[in-house]
Order: sequence, then C-alpha cells, then structure tokens
Amino acid sequence: MTTPLRSTLDFLLHDWLDASALTQRPRFADHSRETFDAVLDTCERIAREKYAPFNRLVDTEEPRTEQNADGSLRVVLPRATYEAREAYAESGMLAAAQDYEHGGMQLPYLVEAAANAFFGKASISISSSLLTVGNANLLMAHGTEAQKRVFAANEFNGRWTGTMCLSEPQAGSSLSDVATRAVLEDAGDPLGPRYRLRGNKMWISAGEHELADNIVHLVLAKIPGADGKLVPGVKGISLFVVPKKLVDADGQLTGVRNDVSLAGLNHKLGWRGTTNTLLNFGEGQFKVDGQPGAVGYLVGQPGEGLRCMFHMMNEARIAIGMAATMLGLAGYEASLDYAKTRTQGRPVGPAGKDPSAPPVRLIEHADIRRMLLAQKSYCEGALALLLYCAKLVDEQHTGDAAQADEARLLLEVLTPIAKSWPSENCLEANSLAIQIHGGYGYTRDFPVEQYWRDNRLNMIHEGTHGIQAMDLLGRKVLMEGGRGLQLLAGRINATIEQAMQRPALAAHANALAQTLARVGAVTKAAWATGDAGEALANAVPYMQAFGHMVLAWVWLDLLLVSDAAKNAAARVGAEGAAAYFFAYELPKTEAWLQVVEQRNMTCAQLPEEAF
Repeated sequence: MTTPLRSTLDFLLHDWLDASALTQRPRFADHSRETFDAVLDTCERIAREKYAPFNRLVDTEEPRTEQNADGSLRVVLPRATYEAREAYAESGMLAAAQDYEHGGMQLPYLVEAAANAFFGKASISISSSLLTVGNANLLMAHGTEAQKRVFAANEFNGRWTGTMCLSEPQAGSSLSDVATRAVLEDAGDPLGPRYRLRGNKMWISAGEHELADNIVHLVLAKIPGADGKLVPGVKGISLFVVPKKLVDADGQLTGVRNDVSLAGLNHKLGWRGTTNTLLNFGEGQFKVDGQPGAVGYLVGQPGEGLRCMFHMMNEARIAIGMAATMLGLAGYEASLDYAKTRTQGRPVGPAGKDPSAPPVRLIEHADIRRMLLAQKSYCEGALALLLYCAKLVDEQHTGDAAQADEARLLLEVLTPIAKSWPSENCLEANSLAIQIHGGYGYTRDFPVEQYWRDNRLNMIHEGTHGIQAMDLLGRKVLMEGGRGLQLLAGRINATIEQAMQRPALAAHANALAQTLARVGAVTKAAWATGDAGEALANAVPYMQAFGHMVLAWVWLDLLLVSDAAKNAAARVGAEGAAAYFFAYELPKTEAWLQVVEQRNMTCAQLPEEAF
C-alpha cells in the first residue's frame, strides 16, 4: 500500500519538479523513473523496519557513558542504533550523489533528499548521518587528494563517521570568539600540513560512539601569529580534519588514539537518541608521540576555514529544514489518525442539542479541521520548498554556466528560509498535533509530544532564527547588487502570470503579487539610511514575511500542476491547503513588514533596566 508520504513525494518529484528530465543530462543518464523509484522503495523499507520501531526506544534509553580501563569515557547506545546505521550504510545512500569512481550512484541530489525524508520521519535522532555526508562532501570540495582518498572515501563507504566542530563553551554561535589553537608540526605530511590542536568544542552531534571504526572531526581553530597571539575575528579561522584514531596515508588505522577525549554528554530536550558531546582536543589524555595536542591536518588554506565550513553548514541547514518538516508531517499524520477515530462532543446546530445524540469524531469539528489544515499547509508546503532547493543543487551541475550560476544564487537566497521557516512553522504544526490530542497529547502514550520535543531543537540547530535572518536581510538579498532577490522575484512573477490565466487562481495570484511588491519595497526601506543597526533590528520579522511569501509562491506553483494528482482527494487536499495558506497565513506578512519598513527600534532601544 502506498503511504501518504510516498504519494506526496511522487507528486512533487515527478508531476511538479519533473525529476525524470534530469536523466537527459550525461551525469544522470544511467538513471530513469524506475531507478529513482527503486531508491525510494529501499529507503522507505529500511526506515519502516530499522528506524520507526525504535524511535521511542532511543528517546527513553538515552546515550550513557562508561569508563574504559584507561580512564577514558565511552558511549553506550541501544543495539537498534547500530543495526539502523548498518542498514543505511549498506544501502549505499552515504555516497548516493557521488561519482561512480568514488563508489557513488551519481544520483540526483533531488532524489537523495527525497529518499532521506523517510528516515527523518521514522526517527530523526537515529538518522543523524547527515553530518557524515556533509563532512565528506566538504572534503571532496576543499580537501587534498589524500584527504579525499583517506577520509572522505571511508565516510562514504560507511567505515567511518564524521562531525563538524564549531561551537565552544565560551563562544556559542559567535565563531569570531573561537579560541581553539592549532600549531604547525610538519608541513610535509602526506595527509596535509600537520598541526597540533588544543581547545574544547561543545554541542558536537555524534562526537563519540562506537558505531564505526573511526570518527572524522572537522574542527575550526586559529593558527597563532609569529607573536603567539590568535588573530581576532573570523578571518583568522582555519579548518582541520582531526580523526579520533590516527591513520596512515593509505587510510589504515595505525592503532594510535588521537588526543581527542570525551568530556561529557549533553542531555537535550529532544533528539535524545543522538549522542551530543563536549570534546576536549589536546588535553593530554591520549598523548601522540609522547606529546599532548590533537593531530589535525589543514583543509584548504590558512584563514579560510569558515569559507570551507560553510560548504557543510549550508548543506546541514537544508537538512535541518527537512528534519523539521518530517517531524511536522509525522505529527500531522498522527493527529489526523486520532481525529478520525476519537469521538468527542456534539455537532454545532440543532442536531447537537439532542442529549441522546451520539458524539461525533473530532475531525467533524471545524476548529479541529482548521488545525489539521494548518499542519498540512505548513508541512507539505515546506517539503515542496526543500525539494525545490535540492533541485537547485542539481541545477548547478549542468553544462549551461548561466543556468548553474542562477541556481547557485537562488539557493543562496533561499537557504535561510529553507532552514528557518520549517523549523518554526512545522514546530507549530507539532504543537497543533498535541492540541488535537487534548490531554492525551501531553502523555507518552502518544508520539506527538516526542515529535514536538525533537522539533524544538531545530530552531537552534545550524544557526538560530536571528542568525539566519541577519544572513538573509544583511547579506543574501543584497549580494551581487541584489541579483539573487531579482532572480527569485522573476520566478515568482512567472508563476503569478500563469496563475492569472486561470480564474480559480487569480485571487491567489493577485495576493502574492501584492506581497512580492511589498517585500521589495520594504527591503529598500530597511536599508534606506544605510544603518545596519536600524536595518537589522527587525530582521526576524522580515524573514518571517519573506518566508511566508516564498511558501505562498510554492503553493501557487503546486496548484498549477495539481490536476496531475493521482486522485481527486489529493487534488482537493492541495487546493484546500493552498486556500488556507492564502486566507489565514499570507495576510500576516503585512504586520511583520510594517516594523521593518518603519525601522522600528522598540526592541533595540529599550533600556536594559526596563526589562
């Protein structure tokens, strides 16, 4: 039986985004609709058998530490976690988008993202492989040939896992305050210039475990100058690959443990099945050649660490948006099932006044339908947006340089929305799912409370709303003379023009056109004085309005092809979700845009003592 998620993915991939057209390109020529479907079938089966049954287990049996004979700590995880990861690695999905010569399938990223959605929905805290893939992809883009062959290859084949180590206890998201030091030891090492690192990293997902033979850490650190001092700001940050266990130039383990030690575990509200760690680099617990200091190899050029790391961070941001979306969809499906089966209350009107009348199902109440429709509009719209972004990744791998550059710039503009909009609005969907369950929604007898807890983390994962909003208004809509915003506006206008030709969609098209014009005008107004403090004081409301505009565009574009839906119910459902979004959500943009347009300083200028 085809599941609701599979039906939605099939519609988005084939009826909306025309995934099969990608097979006309040389890179994907060996693929077809049949191979794409086979990948989805495999991932859906693994998620159903190895992930979903254990989602509650890993939530209640959190990672714990035990002490080794040498005094170090090791992490203990449920057996189900090992089996799930092994099944995923054996599927080949870690290297799905890589070249054949690197053990990959040369699968479009669009199909890879769609296939991975099943794991996010089944158990987000087990499916934490996104960092391994992002880590390896970064090394493929910026690493030396030896680093690609040794580290990336062993991550793609599943032997090793990967992390990214940015945050520090004293710095949090302020990367300019990174204090981890890296001192050159051997400029001629076969794996790249070898350094010794000392410092502490916090909030490192999958930073310690025994799921694989090795863990490849990508670590931001600063190289001290001739005076021994660290360069202030982000310009002094470099990137290093630091393996948990040292390896030789052929990728074989040497038997020497690197000076990377687990200091403790962070126990979070959600994602409890994912090991989250505090790591010490170079504290001397595992001395290498009798000396303290974690051995690390420079990736890219000194001082360009943040530029390299953003390759991984942008990928991770889109993945977090997908995680938020799938948690929202999981809650929507659970609350929909509950609303269809739970009876409570009587109908409004004369029939409900008869005390002997039987109770009706929850879904027969208008307010329950409002909450269900809100969830549907948020989550299915977000899924469409994220797959659109995934296709933009594929559009960058075309022979048409202009088309590739346009896709790159569009993705730059949309990435803050792809990360933040789902993590805010699909969390709200989870809250509505709890509300539909009533008092039962707060209990562990039903899954919706876990979905909410897991999803609450995504508002902070890979950059808070404030950080994403400043990136959007402070950089993305301004970069290259505002060309990215112009490109997006062009695509939105193209959808509006098509929709205007259909009487049933004309009202939606007009509403979106007005919002697009307002966003353009307000963007200029925010920067009218050139004062960044004034412009960015209301960056989050700007991003909220911008995101709602983008989602309204996505829904309108979906309606242009909704006739292709396999059944009438799916078509009517899409039309209803879009109608909800345009009636209930899009009007909110004006309130957000007003404070941005006015450069309202209420929040920024209120005296501290007044809080």
